[in-house]
Amino acid sequence: MGVLAGRCILVTGGGRNIGRAIAAAAAREG
Repeated sequence: MGVLAGRCILVTGGGRNIGRAIAAAAAREG
């Protein structure tokens, strides 16, 4: 995970859909 993942988590709220945010960011970066 990188900066993109962090930004996605912040955008989602960093608490509700944090799991999906990480998965989506990881998929996009990967």
